[in-house]
Amino acid sequence: MKVLVVNCGSSSLKYQLIDMETEEVMAKGYLERIGIEGSFLTHRVGEDKYKIEKDIKNHADGMELVIEQLLHKDYGVISSLDEIDAIGHRIVHGGERFTKSVLVDDEVVKGIEDAIQFAPLHNPAHLQGIYACQKALPGKPNVVVFDTAFHQTIPEKAYMYAIPYEYYEKYKIRKYGAHGTSHKFVSQRVAEIMNKPIEDLKIISCHLGQGASLCAVKDGKSVDTSMGLTPLAGVPMGSRSGDIDPSVVTFLMEKENISPEEMNTILNKKSGKLGLSGVSIDDRDIEAAAEQGNKRARLAIDNFVYQVAGYIGRFAAQMNGVDVITFEAGIGENGIAVRKEICDYLGFLGVKIDEEKNNYRGKEVEISTPDSKVKVYVVPTNEELMIARETRDLVIK
Repeated sequence: MKVLVVNCGSSSLKYQLIDMETEEVMAKGYLERIGIEGSFLTHRVGEDKYKIEKDIKNHADGMELVIEQLLHKDYGVISSLDEIDAIGHRIVHGGERFTKSVLVDDEVVKGIEDAIQFAPLHNPAHLQGIYACQKALPGKPNVVVFDTAFHQTIPEKAYMYAIPYEYYEKYKIRKYGAHGTSHKFVSQRVAEIMNKPIEDLKIISCHLGQGASLCAVKDGKSVDTSMGLTPLAGVPMGSRSGDIDPSVVTFLMEKENISPEEMNTILNKKSGKLGLSGVSIDDRDIEAAAEQGNKRARLAIDNFVYQVAGYIGRFAAQMNGVDVITFEAGIGENGIAVRKEICDYLGFLGVKIDEEKNNYRGKEVEISTPDSKVKVYVVPTNEELMIARETRDLVIK
């Protein structure tokens, strides 16, 4: 069985074609600048990379270009579209309605549309991806995998906000979380590595990239997470503020005469590490500036580390213990210094790091010492494989 995994942004399209017999990636690629001048596709087959520059007006045109590469006479990996059995789509927000992955039908599309209010930058693009695949691959089953679904096991005491209850009743305002597909994959994978039933483990999963969230996993289920109604809450990120006093928002709106739309832009695109450092949203740039003596860059790193460590401590308390901590995503997998700095705060949990083991990037490895009371692992995430697995399981039922 071959599954095409699609992840659409507003002007981008990422994809992987995965052979589910071996879970091998046959081909993958990234189409950028859809609807913008200078659009191009980077397509990879094994170690070989191909760049195709072509004006792409919309996601439907983009899917046609992707299929051309998969069928290409020189480097194609399939000879017919009949070889693609299903398409799996990443959807950022499913609201309360979707607690698991589902096959796409008209009601599912309506549910994704209803959740646009919680993810206005993401869900419309995901819908365009579904429509594009339905047009390019008619008759093929489409499956949607929600980043919020894994967190639907969070108890009411953890997902409710202490605001008038009527706003939950009217607008479904509550914690939903994000990165659920990544947290699910990594928590399952670390249980496999440790050769222990996931039901016997208390796991804190740290998905640290330009978007970042932590998740408390107990008995194999999400019981709390750092993101909230939207992916803005939690720890500070590349350009997102993370948790702040809500009065900061109203104070600035009054003082600066800022509209809700402008405030939303400030919190999502001008804050976080970019706002503190004034340098970049990219940790590599911020770390380089910090090494050159930039105090604000150093502050951005210190603030991030402090907040991540704080959430780990909080989740350990709420689960009444922790057995294993995982680091994943861009910073989690590659941030050698950041991982150590976070773990340096966790001595009260009995965490001890082996600096030699920690001196790796992008590699599945245990970085804790043998006598560490809490195991610590770097586990490269693989959301695409998780989506492909969920798609396979639904289609072959």
